[in-house]
Amino acid sequence: MTVELDLSADPIDLTVALVDVPSVSENEAELAGAVERALRGLGHLEVARSGNAVLARTNFGRPQRVVFAGHLDTVPINDNLPSRREGDILHGCGTVDMKSGDAVMLHLAATVTDPRHDLTFVFYDCEEIEAARNGLGRIERDLPEWLRGDIAVVCEPSNGVIEAGCQGTMRIEIRTQGKRAHTARAWMGVNAIHALGEALRRLEAYEPRIVDIDGCTYREGLQAVKIQGGVAGNVVPDAAVLTVNHRFAPDRNPEQAEKHLREVFDGFDVTVTDIAAGALPGLQAPAAKELVQAAGGAPVAKLGWTDVARFAALGMPAVNFGPGDPTLAHTKEEHVYVQQIRDCARVLTEWVGRA
Repeated sequence: MTVELDLSADPIDLTVALVDVPSVSENEAELAGAVERALRGLGHLEVARSGNAVLARTNFGRPQRVVFAGHLDTVPINDNLPSRREGDILHGCGTVDMKSGDAVMLHLAATVTDPRHDLTFVFYDCEEIEAARNGLGRIERDLPEWLRGDIAVVCEPSNGVIEAGCQGTMRIEIRTQGKRAHTARAWMGVNAIHALGEALRRLEAYEPRIVDIDGCTYREGLQAVKIQGGVAGNVVPDAAVLTVNHRFAPDRNPEQAEKHLREVFDGFDVTVTDIAAGALPGLQAPAAKELVQAAGGAPVAKLGWTDVARFAALGMPAVNFGPGDPTLAHTKEEHVYVQQIRDCARVLTEWVGRA
């Protein structure tokens, strides 16, 4: 049966409709098709398709453009579909991450027909799997003009609070070398696992920075997340690897973060295995100030990495703003308060709509 979406419906009903169309990563085609058909039926939007991503925008010649972005995919279903509503709570896979945010975006696309700013809506695929598959990367390569604007709003769950910018993230591996020996003659070997002890002591003593940027407090972190080593129960190990994850405030770029970690682990063999830059909050931009005011002020720092960093890398201020508690994302108990959906839709409508 072909799914037809009513974009003029209450955003709660629209959330239900989106949630009830399964769209696990790489299987977004049915939902993308429904979104595309509904957007093409509005008349005031230019619409494009890229794989399982759908893009729409106004072209009124306004002095500023706002880019809204949200992913259509979810993590695998965990016995939590179809959706169900219990009073003021809507349960189901994707209710938080992030079909309620998508519903708010679609509601704006349908109901704000004479906006103060030109609007772009990007509904993309494969956000929940490896970064190389993320639909935003493909759009940036193939349709870069669709991502240009003066501010980006990623409608990921933020409990209805503006989360500004995001932390950067880096993983490193610390490798130690030893010499194998029988444990009965351990003095003839060198234990590579024991050699990691000093690195672990440095981690235990490490005091992470707390950084204030534009009134937002970013708390850094440095944590051991994995240890590999060992040959057999009676062999002194000759190799070991400690994996460390660093979350760094966006006042540092990746090169500075790497330099810092090499200083912390001076004397060890350090290899960077993964890195992603953070995003400065950019709340001094005029459009960002307007959004903060519309949302009632008091933005907070995003403690984690999100796709706002992709927009920041394009030279745009970017924030997270959407319904739902992010700590419920990817859980079987995923649910959203319907009032948060309404509140987010109201705030964004007041921000981009005409007075």
